[in-house]
Amino acid sequence: MQVAEKNRLSRAAESVQTDIKDHIEQMQQRIETLNQQIQSLAQQQQDWQRKDAILQSVKGIGKVTAALCLAALPELGTLSEKQIARLVGVAPINHDSDKHKGKRIIAGGRTSVRCGFYMSTLVAIRHNPVIRTFYERLLAKGKLKKVALVACMRKLLVILNAMIRDNKSWQASA
Repeated sequence: MQVAEKNRLSRAAESVQTDIKDHIEQMQQRIETLNQQIQSLAQQQQDWQRKDAILQSVKGIGKVTAALCLAALPELGTLSEKQIARLVGVAPINHDSDKHKGKRIIAGGRTSVRCGFYMSTLVAIRHNPVIRTFYERLLAKGKLKKVALVACMRKLLVILNAMIRDNKSWQASA
């Protein structure tokens, strides 16, 4: 909403610009308040802190994605690879019928988590050597960029699931 208001500000008439600026400032204050509440809740729960530290040890996973995973994906670390991928909606679903072989798509699952992972995966492709190597290998095989990106999302999710399950921080050789 804040971005939308900032975009609107540049096109708004001068008579309403002060109202939009006030609204942007109110949203910024609310965001800061919510971030402080999230931090205070996280500090009260040791399990949350432990999982947060594990998640943020991975290059590409920041505070926002870690908080999103902990809040919207409490099953992380308790499900199998296929189950967690299906839950988030990054497992490929086939559209086959008899001899017809359709394209695989991703759908369903928790879209808020999937959207957060999308952005984190973009960062991981640039800064995480394991994910970058996997992405480049898929591209070299001729996969489309979006297909390779979704595969990286799934790989990152599976890695995080295993890390939480095993209670281990990121190791580049993993």
